[in-house]
Amino acid sequence: MKKRTFLTAMAAAALLPGLALAHGPTRQKVTLTTEVAADPAEVWAAIGNFQDVSWHPAVHSTTGENGNDIDATRLLTLGQEGGPTIAEVLYKYSDEKMSYSYRITDVKVEVLPVTNYSSHLTVKPREGGGSIIEWRGAFYRGYPNNDPPEDLNDAAAIAAVTGVYQAGLDALTERFGAAGS
Repeated sequence: MKKRTFLTAMAAAALLPGLALAHGPTRQKVTLTTEVAADPAEVWAAIGNFQDVSWHPAVHSTTGENGNDIDATRLLTLGQEGGPTIAEVLYKYSDEKMSYSYRITDVKVEVLPVTNYSSHLTVKPREGGGSIIEWRGAFYRGYPNNDPPEDLNDAAAIAAVTGVYQAGLDALTERFGAAGS
């Protein structure tokens, strides 16, 4: 009986290296920041309403329900009237900490090549005046299986999220002025 247990254990151990190579995608993370001249309260007044993403140049319009309450929803229409949409839900909000966190609940991978996406937006005071705006997210690539097509791989997901964040932060820097300018 001991010999059978030993052989079973050895066979299982021999398979483990192959199993390690067959794992699915790895959760990716992106964090971008910008420093602006405006004080945190002014910046938060512009970006702190979950229902209003008019500050982002890619967003044509936003509709939603329940304001800044937990489980509030919003639907972003991108580009132009009738453009692609992204549905999101708010899961953490703090006016005091000037931050909120949300998840995408529905987006086509052709629009944003990610799955299981969550994000956090915050405004912090900058030493010497002004504000630091931080936008960070975590997500999986748009293709959940091994050997993804190039437009749905990790690099494509990271590039797309980075592009979204950078466009928004650039617009805020233009609006409020770069810190130290």
